[in-house]
Amino acid sequence: MAGYKAGMAGWYRREWTGRESDMKTRGSRRVANVYCIHTFETRFGWVALLGSDSGIRRSSLPCDSPDACASDLGAEAEGAVAAPERFADLRRRLVAYFDGRDENFDDVPLDLDGAAEFHRRAWAACRTIPRGETRTYKWLARAAGSPKAARAAGQSMAKNKAPIIIPCHRVIGTDGGLRGFGSGKTRLDLKRRLLDMERGTNGALI
Repeated sequence: MAGYKAGMAGWYRREWTGRESDMKTRGSRRVANVYCIHTFETRFGWVALLGSDSGIRRSSLPCDSPDACASDLGAEAEGAVAAPERFADLRRRLVAYFDGRDENFDDVPLDLDGAAEFHRRAWAACRTIPRGETRTYKWLARAAGSPKAARAAGQSMAKNKAPIIIPCHRVIGTDGGLRGFGSGKTRLDLKRRLLDMERGTNGALI
């Protein structure tokens, strides 16, 4: 993991684009963010990663094509620079994870700039859920310091910027039912497959 962290400082370059919405201020110098991106194939489908100099900015769930998973990253991925070498270690670990191996990602640095404080706390709590186990939205709210905010905890999972790295598939309803994880039956099926895989059943089979 040391090599992965050592590479973080070079994860994106900054350059002038002239677009006001892209600009941040560093001292008296106005600069724009251009992130690094990498898209690769796993046993579950294509996955895209978007990185900044602080860590992973966004990741996609597995999709049917590179274009589909890259589009999941949203507008921040526009103009991103392809840099597969920057993601080499994380790519290896994610491929191993989707192959059913015991990988965890709680040491992967994240760039959560702009995220609400409660979302940050909920995401941090979610990262403590062990592989193959589940917790409820009520548990997540308590762990994030707001016991009565189960609905807000659900919203924080819906706004998860880095699925798998932040394992929101391990959060379920109080009745044990699968909730959230994007729209449609296909996404819920993926949530079930991920949990089955982590528990050593047949989730890794296509």
